[in-house]
Amino acid sequence: MFFLVLGFLVLVTGFAINTPAIAFSRYSRPAKVVGLILIVLGLVTASIRQIDAGQVGVTSLFGNVGNSPLSSGLNFVNPLANVTEFDIKTQNYTMSAAHDEGQKEGDDAIRVLTADGLEVVIDLTVLYRVVPADAPRIYSSIGTDYMDKIVRPITRTRIRDNAVYYDAIALYSTRRDEFQTRIYKTIETDFQKRGLLLEQLLIRNIDLPASVKKTIESKINAEQDAQKMQFVLQKEKQEAERKRVEAQGIADYQKILSTGLSDKQLQYEQIKAQRELAASPNAKIVIMGSRGNVPLILTDK
Repeated sequence: MFFLVLGFLVLVTGFAINTPAIAFSRYSRPAKVVGLILIVLGLVTASIRQIDAGQVGVTSLFGNVGNSPLSSGLNFVNPLANVTEFDIKTQNYTMSAAHDEGQKEGDDAIRVLTADGLEVVIDLTVLYRVVPADAPRIYSSIGTDYMDKIVRPITRTRIRDNAVYYDAIALYSTRRDEFQTRIYKTIETDFQKRGLLLEQLLIRNIDLPASVKKTIESKINAEQDAQKMQFVLQKEKQEAERKRVEAQGIADYQKILSTGLSDKQLQYEQIKAQRELAASPNAKIVIMGSRGNVPLILTDK
């Protein structure tokens, strides 16, 4: 466009000095030629637009928006048309309670009311991108600030609309995935109507009121104590069973000894033990348990 404007100025100057009375009239013809060259060069350069990778271009001429987006690379357009680029790569919009994590400064988390009337604070990240074919429609109906006009308000509204179906504790624990899937489907539908594609919805954190947190912690501690007591009781039962089996074994052993051993067998075992002691090189005193026996001193000397 610069060469085009410059060429018109040079061309007009050439015609302006095309008067014999002017001392520079001899430069009129060269000025006209240079002006025409600059105009042609300006038309050529203005007709070629480069679109970077991951972008699409939307043309508009005197308020009329082109129906076909310009793809990445070099494109030939009307030199008078204006080209607006749209980013079609994956974009993210984060709403967080942390001051330096989201797109907005300060606390930008979503505060919702649950089915039990409690306020829950949700940190969320939306991953989305512009549908290339719908870029002209976005430009003509929404504009380039679709993030603030569409992404942010729709996400916050749909989360609040769906949170009322869940209790705070369920939202925090057992039904968190169900809640995320539900709001994903509703937001995806709204985005599609406006030329945006929702790729993923990430619930980064759910912050419960302090009273609810205390209740959950008490419940968890109680469950842990109950599990610990069950373990102790199981261990005591196993120990009692072990002692019962041991006592039964001792009783059975004593019963066998009392019914199965005779006096002659006991006398034989006694003589056998005396022989083993006599074979030892150390001096010993053997006390005989049978009637009529006296202690014996066995020595190797």
